[in-house]
Amino acid sequence: MAVTTDLAVITPSYALDFELCTELNASVLSHTPDSATHYIITPRRDLKLFARLKGPRTEVWSVDELLPRRVLAVLGTNYWVNLRHPVPPIRGWVMQQVVKLAATTRIDAEQLLLADSDVLFVRPVTADTFRLNGRLRFYRKDAAVDEHFPRHLIWHKVARDLLGLPADHPPLPDYISPLNVWDRQAVSGLQERIEKVAGRHWLDAVAAQLHFSEFILYGVFVDYLLGAGSQAGASESMLCHSYWGHNPLSVAEAEKFVGGMPAEDVAIMISAKSYTSIDVRREALSGYYRLSTKVPNMAAAFSV
Repeated sequence: MAVTTDLAVITPSYALDFELCTELNASVLSHTPDSATHYIITPRRDLKLFARLKGPRTEVWSVDELLPRRVLAVLGTNYWVNLRHPVPPIRGWVMQQVVKLAATTRIDAEQLLLADSDVLFVRPVTADTFRLNGRLRFYRKDAAVDEHFPRHLIWHKVARDLLGLPADHPPLPDYISPLNVWDRQAVSGLQERIEKVAGRHWLDAVAAQLHFSEFILYGVFVDYLLGAGSQAGASESMLCHSYWGHNPLSVAEAEKFVGGMPAEDVAIMISAKSYTSIDVRREALSGYYRLSTKVPNMAAAFSV
C-alpha cells in the first residue's frame, strides 16, 4: 500500500494516449504537492512504454496487478475472463473502470483524484482545492439525464441494481466528468454495499456488467445511501474546463476555447475523441508551458 497522503491522482491509460498521458503526468508533478503521487494504470502490453514515466512521484501499474488471479486477460484482445463467471467476458471499457475502483484498495490517500489522459492541470492543486464549503466535491448536474441519453439511463439502472436501490425515473443527475474526486472511505463503503447486495465480491458483481459507469455508481451511492451524513458536496463544476465535441479543433478554435477557461478552474480537457491533433493542443496551451527541471522525460510542464 502507498504511503499515507492527502491526495493521489489515478489515470488509466493505454498506448494510443501515451503522449497525452505524458503531458498530464508532467502537469500533475508540476501542480500538485510533493506528497502527491500519480498512479498510471495500463494494460500489460503497454507497460514497457509507460515505464519511462516512473519516478519518485509516479507509479506505473499494469491492470493485471490490480486483479485477483481468477481474472485473466484474453491474449490479443481487449477482453478479460473471470473464471468464476466466464460469461460474459469483461470488456476493456468496463475493465478500465473496474481498475479505478480496485486501485482505491491499494492507495492510502484521503482524496483520490480521477483524471483522464486528456486532462491537463494548469494551476496549483492541493487537497483543499476540491473542498466546497468544507466538504469534498463530487460532480453532479441535476436533471441532466433523460431519454435523449439512453446509455446514461442504462448506467443509472445498473448502478441502482448493484446498490440494491429501487428504480428511478428521468430526469436524473449526471455524475460523469473527465476530472472527478472520490473520498476513499466512501469508495470502501460502496464496495461493501455491493457485496452485501450481490452476495459476492464487488469486483465479480461489477465486472459481470455489460454496461457500467463508475462515476454514476459513486454519485448514486453518495446521494442516495450516504445522503446528508456524507462528507461529499455536490457541485456542477469540477474545476476542469472541458471540450466534449467530436470534431477536431483548429488552432484558432482551440485558442478560443482555452481563452474561455474560468478563472477558478485548475485543469483543462480537450477530448481525445475529438481527434484534435497534439500539435494544435500544444499551440493553444502554449501560454501555460514552462521549462521544469522537476519533470523527468518531459521538458514542458504547465504553469500560469
